[in-house]
Amino acid sequence: MSDIPSNGREIHYKPPGPVGRDFIKSDAFVAGIMGPIGSGKSVCCVMKLVRNLQKQKRQKDGWIRRRTAIIRNTYPELKTTTIKTWHQWIPASYGNYRESGPPTHHIVDAGQKIDWELIFIALDRPDDVRKLLSLELSDAWINEAREVPKAILDGLTGRVGRFPRREEGGCTDPQIMLDTNPPDSDHWWYRLAEEPTPEDVETVAELEQQLRDVGSLRADQPLFQWFRQPGGRSPNAENLQNLDPGYYLKACANKKPEWIRVYVDGEYGFVLDGKPVYPEYRDSVHCKTFEANSRLFLHIGMDFGLTPAAVFGQQMPNGQWRKRTEIVTDNMGIVRFAELVKTHLAQQYPTFKIGSITGDPAGNARGADERTVFDILAAAGLRANPARTNDPTLRIEATRTPMTRLIDGEPGMIIHPDCRFLRKGYAGGYNYKRVQVGGDEKYRDVPDKNIYSHVCDADQYLMIGAGEGKAIVKREPVANRPSFAITDYQTDF
Repeated sequence: MSDIPSNGREIHYKPPGPVGRDFIKSDAFVAGIMGPIGSGKSVCCVMKLVRNLQKQKRQKDGWIRRRTAIIRNTYPELKTTTIKTWHQWIPASYGNYRESGPPTHHIVDAGQKIDWELIFIALDRPDDVRKLLSLELSDAWINEAREVPKAILDGLTGRVGRFPRREEGGCTDPQIMLDTNPPDSDHWWYRLAEEPTPEDVETVAELEQQLRDVGSLRADQPLFQWFRQPGGRSPNAENLQNLDPGYYLKACANKKPEWIRVYVDGEYGFVLDGKPVYPEYRDSVHCKTFEANSRLFLHIGMDFGLTPAAVFGQQMPNGQWRKRTEIVTDNMGIVRFAELVKTHLAQQYPTFKIGSITGDPAGNARGADERTVFDILAAAGLRANPARTNDPTLRIEATRTPMTRLIDGEPGMIIHPDCRFLRKGYAGGYNYKRVQVGGDEKYRDVPDKNIYSHVCDADQYLMIGAGEGKAIVKREPVANRPSFAITDYQTDF
């Protein structure tokens, strides 16, 4: 891609390398690209959206119309990174950019007969998420997908391709594109891109054939396609022409091997990024093998939303807490989740008595059918109660305090090795996000929402429901701080 005129200046773009080029050209319904920092992934997505606009069929009146959603996990990151990258290539002065509400960029170019509406969505704003899952879209871009629940990807598969409507000419090549730095190997991206089950492979192949039979996919068009850029120190590293010499070597300075492995070499891995909520946790100390005791009450904590989770634990007679199993989901409604919990109880704890089932108080909100989450759980035979507080400070302290006790020579809280997500959350995956304030490095006041936060929230509800935290003096809640021609260029790849 080259020669994009913008307000009197020329912007030249060429793909960062062969992988970036192939990603931009991909017509897969879901196309994802993963690579190290500085590899040009986000700009590839910008250019891919432009390419999709170029491919869109004109309607009877000669106009091209398209509606796009651009998604990031939090509004600060949406504003400071995603939108900033977008405006480096598609200036706010081209069309009408509005920052209020969910930010929108509406481009109407009468000369070229283009009407393109772009909606920027942050997942930390519930109203925006509800809007996203009701939009009729042409395509969507999930920026830094490792920080986004799979439920968002799943929901988008039913939202793209809905605009323009079929009677208006339809949408040409609806698509969901994703970019990311490498996530942990427990992440849904890894499972989809690297280790799909034989059943998943067979299902996708059957779906592709059915879609080709009805004319929804071309013979050479896949349903899913995943691209992986070489590491930054590889001889085949991409985007080096746009980076300072030694960029990746400098990036390695004073970094831990795990950080270098993920952000520089582009390998899957777990990196502590942010300030841990539980700095006292040591996996070598707090992770031990044990069996649950059927003579003691079983306590359950649940977090709800798009990615419900549950933790199952017991308190020993000496006061020690033991977390035995967990349930972590990607995208599941509360009815299916309730059945999964019941199956888990039947398989893992068939003779145990339930001491408490405690969930997120937000589950008291009534849905379209006037039922709450707790109503649905009760109908499934799970009599859960809302936690008595949803103050994150109190919840965290109720969980941290037992961990710092020493009981009969052992920590006051241990986690079984089977609880992989809970352990990684305690080890730093559950953290306060780093932010820059006036040039100083600070951290947000509430834990970041990610794949580890849901199971850690469930763990806190377990502790609150089982009686921990009653002696903590309630403190005041901490406040949150939280002239351009698009089609006038040719592809040169």
